Amino acid sequence: MTDGLGLSFAVLYVFGVIALGEGLRRWRGYGNTFTRKVIHIGVGMMSWFVPFWFSSPWPFVIVALIFAGLLFLVWRYQFDASMASSDEAYLGTVYFPLAAAAVTLLFWEQPPLLVGALMPLTWGDGLASVVGRTFGRHSYHVFGHRRSLEGSLAFLVAGGTFTWLALWLMPGSPDLTPWTALLPALAAILLAGVVEAISLFGLDNLTVTAVATG
Repeated sequence: MTDGLGLSFAVLYVFGVIALGEGLRRWRGYGNTFTRKVIHIGVGMMSWFVPFWFSSPWPFVIVALIFAGLLFLVWRYQFDASMASSDEAYLGTVYFPLAAAAVTLLFWEQPPLLVGALMPLTWGDGLASVVGRTFGRHSYHVFGHRRSLEGSLAFLVAGGTFTWLALWLMPGSPDLTPWTALLPALAAILLAGVVEAISLFGLDNLTVTAVATG
């Protein structure tokens, strides 16, 4: 596949996910906290296709940086209600493509690690706040900010499961079995879970990924 075709797929994919989030907001009346996470997870899952769409990391990195700039404008001027945040300090949607660009550059030759490093952020962080807001009954506080045990558990289960699947199923080096992929996935998600719990203002979109790459 040529990089130009891959670029077209990537752009269409991202805008399709954003359209899905906006459609859910309008059709079902979901709040922007939920639709933002739908977009968050959907875009994060694109990492599974990136190694097949491009011959080098740079086209994707350029796209990610452009989207980071666009997302900053969305956050700053609240253009898209499905992605807007009521917290003016929240820049997590901007940090996400920056984290994806860094991971892609770092692990381009190792697709299982590329995808695996983004799964704690994609699924763990994506579900933690949704589950916490919906089902959170047991709360704790970090620097005055409320967290829930239910949300933290969702982070560990969802993020750990998809990290394990990425390390096992994604072709390339390292070639891991279901059993050899289990321990690194568990170690990554436990450490990422601690970091996610203490990261504020959307910085978990950077810190969780930074820990997962280790």
